[in-house]
Amino acid sequence: MTRLVPFPLVSLSLLGFWLLLNETLSPGHILLGSVVALIGGWGLAALQPPKARPRRLGAIFRLAFLVVVDIVRSNAAVARIIFGPERRERTVGFVEIPLELRNPYGLAALACIITSTPGTLWVDFNEASGILTIHVLDLVDKAEWVDIIKGRYERRLLEIFT
Repeated sequence: MTRLVPFPLVSLSLLGFWLLLNETLSPGHILLGSVVALIGGWGLAALQPPKARPRRLGAIFRLAFLVVVDIVRSNAAVARIIFGPERRERTVGFVEIPLELRNPYGLAALACIITSTPGTLWVDFNEASGILTIHVLDLVDKAEWVDIIKGRYERRLLEIFT
């Protein structure tokens, strides 16, 4: 069974999303969605991803809460920058951050966190040196951004994935 459906949860999720996007439960769409889901599962199996071993469920929930709060704060800050009455010069720029995190799932989570937070964007990660480059919309202090990424996110991701 695992050879036919190597990642059943992924395949089932793909089928569910297919049916939701098409807004129908017709037999044709169920069949076509099943084929797409199987091919997606086989494609993922061909990549041979390492097993994810997250630890400390409490840390996951604390990180999720922190990310939601940061996203809300960043939305407000970006809205003030764009729609605010004061038109001050803002400095956009790149920040290089040395990371200890090497787990691919931890790095993927960090990429999602940074990119989903308004005003920041994951630009590059050098695997050899462990240097992460991010783009910041309103860059005031590079050291502050290093502290935010390392202290707020990387520390918690290391706790979850090591």
